[in-house]
Amino acid sequence: MKAADSVPVQRSSQAATAYTRRHSARLSLPNWTVGTSSEVAYFRYMDFNNLKEIIEHRRSSKPALMNGKKIDDHTILQLLALADWAPTHGHTEPWRFIVYANQAVQQFCHEHAGLYQAYTPSARFETAKFEKLWHNGDLCSHVIVTYMKRGHNPKVTAEEEICAVAASIEHILLGASALQIAALWSTGGLTHHAAMKTFFGLEDHDHLVGMLYLGYTDQPPKTGHRMMPLPEKIDWRG
Repeated sequence: MKAADSVPVQRSSQAATAYTRRHSARLSLPNWTVGTSSEVAYFRYMDFNNLKEIIEHRRSSKPALMNGKKIDDHTILQLLALADWAPTHGHTEPWRFIVYANQAVQQFCHEHAGLYQAYTPSARFETAKFEKLWHNGDLCSHVIVTYMKRGHNPKVTAEEEICAVAASIEHILLGASALQIAALWSTGGLTHHAAMKTFFGLEDHDHLVGMLYLGYTDQPPKTGHRMMPLPEKIDWRG
């Protein structure tokens, strides 16, 4: 560890308290953290900013822009472990994952393209889309097909279950971003077609939520922006 890296650890209680007081208003830290457990407050501040940076710098990367470098399977399992901590109503944990790796990646992409060709009316068939689906696996490392496994708890709606799976996907995307892994959450092709559910052996009430294409890229990260200012999305009452 470099000397500079150890500065936060060596910070005195008085200095940490002063630091927390300067920034607590901006962070809205609970009052109990100020002056009572300032080291904890400081590291929570650091954790918040690290998470904030990961969220704000997460970007989607198209499979065609990946470079073919492989992700270690253990890293994929670590990302799935993050997904397993998504919020879930009634502890149903409805997220399910089908992982394609190695040669199976291209095989799946070719099969997906074939399904698109077989089930798309000729008037709507696009050669460019077929080619895109066919080549999606050329440079990516893994594909994770994510679906909602419908439970039997009548108190939990299908919408809630889908939201839980979407949250698990976001965990994967944020973990990938933290590890500088390129990722794309795709719902293209036949994702929402009944033929795809049959292909994966899903039951009628299960729901395919998307496919995650994971790999590495040499492309510089894009500059992010929001289309609508945050205040226009908030109705603050009270």
